[in-house]
Amino acid sequence: MNIEQLRKDMVAAMKAKDKPRKEAISSLISAVKKAGIDAGCREEIPEDMVDQVILKELKTAKEQIDTCPDSRKELKAEYQFRYDVIHEYAPRLMSAEEIRSYILEKFAEIAASKNKGQIMKAVMGELKGKADGSVINQVVGELCK
Repeated sequence: MNIEQLRKDMVAAMKAKDKPRKEAISSLISAVKKAGIDAGCREEIPEDMVDQVILKELKTAKEQIDTCPDSRKELKAEYQFRYDVIHEYAPRLMSAEEIRSYILEKFAEIAASKNKGQIMKAVMGELKGKADGSVINQVVGELCK
């Protein structure tokens, strides 16, 4: 995903007078810009950085939904809507089976050692932004048994 597409979609939401959607996309753009400034690439923000920010915001929105009390139905619905909008822009993550085959193909020597720390260290750098860390941890745990 690139930031220009997010901007176009925000303008489309503004024209459609869809305020909740516009606000959700606007918060994504703000987070991406902040990450770009922090990384020192204000003008040209790479797509992989945009994807990482989207995944981080998706995780934050999921935590908001999970921690919101059931008695606050309107707030929970608002959080769910924001999560759904962000999810539209999130990159597709690898499944557990794809992660397993990737590890066995690319890191066969390290995987054979059954040292979870070494495997995680090698794999996390390669799969950052492509797979969920908890799923990677689960797969590596199964491989080390």
